[in-house]
Order: sequence, then structure tokens, then C-alpha cells
Amino acid sequence: MAYTEDELLMLSGIQHFRFCPRQWALIHMEQLWDENRLTVEGNLLHKNVDNPFYRQKNGDTITMRSVPIVSYQLGLYGLSDAIELYSAESEMNSIRHPKYPGRWHPYPIEYKRGEPKRNETDEVQLAAQAMCLEEMYNIRIEEGALFYGETNHRTIVPISDELRKIVAECSAEMHEIYKSQMTPKADKRRHCRNCSLQNLCMPELSERQKASNYLKHNLYEDIT
Repeated sequence: MAYTEDELLMLSGIQHFRFCPRQWALIHMEQLWDENRLTVEGNLLHKNVDNPFYRQKNGDTITMRSVPIVSYQLGLYGLSDAIELYSAESEMNSIRHPKYPGRWHPYPIEYKRGEPKRNETDEVQLAAQAMCLEEMYNIRIEEGALFYGETNHRTIVPISDELRKIVAECSAEMHEIYKSQMTPKADKRRHCRNCSLQNLCMPELSERQKASNYLKHNLYEDIT
């Protein structure tokens, strides 16, 4: 089943969803957001990366920034931080570029603050980008890379079948929750301490309700 244009969800949200479905719903359904040190550092890193007019050719490699990508099978759309194009000798798994002759292998790169995480949230987001490119160009992408600002180092990520399965499952669940407009119940765990939405989420809540409604209710009580 393919999703329509109006049903597309932001690809960047899949990382939030894998980290915590409630966090994703608060951001992408309830439009709640808050900053902490980690999000500020991440925004500063991307400020130096997200330039859609930046294009660099270095020998047999082209680097492009903020490339629009979409998958109607996953129902996701967004921007890739960077895509490197490597010169290809055959048509297999390669594409053409309107400004550069020949064939090119796309190689997605995602920029992250900090250092590699213990979970696979970053890898899932990168795999989703690769799957978008595969659908757009009818190719197969075997790997991409995560660049971490704190270590100033690339981590190579194979786009495995397991990652592809996680992406498909997450995207399907995201669409189900978005369609229901029911924010998942708070589930207080260790990772809540690093969440920028901790004060808005209030993981101590046990009722399945919108945090925005809860905040409005408390605000009314404070005023009265």
C-alpha cells in the first residue's frame, strides 16, 4: 500500500519515535517542543550542514546538502543532511545527475552531535533515508554513514535487513498513531533523563491523555 501526498509524515520523526513513541507524538502531533543543551548543540551542528545550495565536486565525488527525499511506501518525507555521489562504472544501483555527466552511486550521510549511541535510533533514521533514495531511483543502497560532532568521526552503517524491518515497522506504527490522534501513554524509563520534553511530557502521568490538555488544565488551576 502506498501513502498519498497528504498522508506523508516527517522522516526526521522516526528517530524520535524509535527513542520514544510518546516523544514523537508530543512533537509531531501536539506540536510541543522544548530545548535543552543537547538539542541546542544539535541545531548548531546542523546550521553548518543544512545548506541546500551547497554542492561540491572533489575528483570523482560530489557532495550535496539538504536533498529532498520521499518514500510513498513508507509514507515519509524530509531532507537528507548530505548525500555523496561516487563515480559509477555501470548502470547497476547508480543514478544520473543533471549537472554532472556519467553515473553515480548515492551515499547518504547523517550528521549528529555527541558520539555514537548505545541504541540504534540514529541508524534507523539513516536507513529510512536510504530506503527513500532506493524508492526514488529504483536502486539498492548497501551502506551510509553517521558523522558525530563530538568525535569528529564517521561511523559506517550497513543498511541491513534488520534495520529495514525496523524502519518499516516504525513508519507503520507512526501512521497508525497519527491517524488515531491518541498520544501514547507515558512510560518512565532511564532515557527520560536526557529527553528535552521531560517537563512537558510528565512521564509520571499514568492516564492516556494529551499532555497539552493536562498543561492547560493545570494552568487553569494555577490562575483560579
